[in-house]
Amino acid sequence: MARSTQTALLDLFLVTAPGLASLCAEEVRGNALLAGLQSPQVESGGVAVRGDLAALYSANLHLRTASRILVRLGEFHAENFSQLQTRAALLDWERYLPPGGAVDVRVTSHKSRLYHTGAVAERVANAIGDRLGQPPLLQKHDEERDEAGAQLIVVRLLYDTCTISVDASGALLHRRGYRLATAKAPLRETLAAGLLLASGWDGDAPPPLLDPFCGSGTIPIEAAMLALQLAPGRNRRFAFMDWPDFAVATWQTLLERADALAHARRAQIGDRLVIQASDRDAGAIEAAQANAQRAGVADVIAFACRAISAIEPPDAPGHIVTNPPYGQRVRSGGDLRNLYAQLGKVLRMHCPGWRVTLLSADRALLGQTGLRLDTSLTFVNGGIDVIVARGVVT
Repeated sequence: MARSTQTALLDLFLVTAPGLASLCAEEVRGNALLAGLQSPQVESGGVAVRGDLAALYSANLHLRTASRILVRLGEFHAENFSQLQTRAALLDWERYLPPGGAVDVRVTSHKSRLYHTGAVAERVANAIGDRLGQPPLLQKHDEERDEAGAQLIVVRLLYDTCTISVDASGALLHRRGYRLATAKAPLRETLAAGLLLASGWDGDAPPPLLDPFCGSGTIPIEAAMLALQLAPGRNRRFAFMDWPDFAVATWQTLLERADALAHARRAQIGDRLVIQASDRDAGAIEAAQANAQRAGVADVIAFACRAISAIEPPDAPGHIVTNPPYGQRVRSGGDLRNLYAQLGKVLRMHCPGWRVTLLSADRALLGQTGLRLDTSLTFVNGGIDVIVARGVVT
């Protein structure tokens, strides 16, 4: 007897920004709410896992470091267009698209006979029409929009092997729904979450956390959401909600479970959570407070408009996790070498024994802090290679 579509395992791929794949795999392994995702394996560009529809929904709801989640429909050999269209038409498109639904077929091709990406996209669209009895509407997918739009289809050709996937997320997963106001050079929420995980900050038994360059508040807000176990996807919609087999009851059960967990967690640690966020830009602090209010964590973050020299950290040792300006995305016109030197001096004076994690694109600037930092981990932020520098203030 065939397995139910609700319990059949799907091949999933958790797409991440460069540098985040290993942290995403750790997140999957360490979060009990993601237990339905089986056997995470780090691959180029993300993490391969298996799971049923409930696990797919949970991944979109709870993952903090993934950019999008793909369902891999099939993989087959295709060295000509006839093979491509015939074999693509055998896939289970009816689970993910209504007849005549809007699609955006995004193609990459490397070392393959089928190298014309536009022609590949056309043949895959024809295959969808062959399977569903009605051709799809070709429409551009906007990954920054929260509204329902075209279903993204991802086609990858490598050495004549064709892998076809459908996007389950819709808008990219960094769009949590709380950041309407931004300061200069905002850090994506997924990268902020990755930075926190890389820092070793323990959201289960959180020590104090300090961000003296908080900008629009992304790092402290993500820290508060992590500590309070607030589901990052709670207040947004996803592409899978438009699939013909969307299990509304399963999704509602997952939401209720997430809300109950967050409520219990706030009652458990809400009064003990210490997160301080500051910035010398009053406009940035105003934006950060508004974003924190929308995220539901304004009550657990102490925001202040102050320079780095005026920070007042708590007595208990904790973590400094911050994204100071590094001159490529923000041009302040000042000498950043002095700022980094001041940062190191202030941390040695006020935060001895604290763990520090800095995100910067400039090794020379990091050297100005005078801190001993491990710079082996790198991310990509807005197309810029950035360094995750970690150490202990001594």
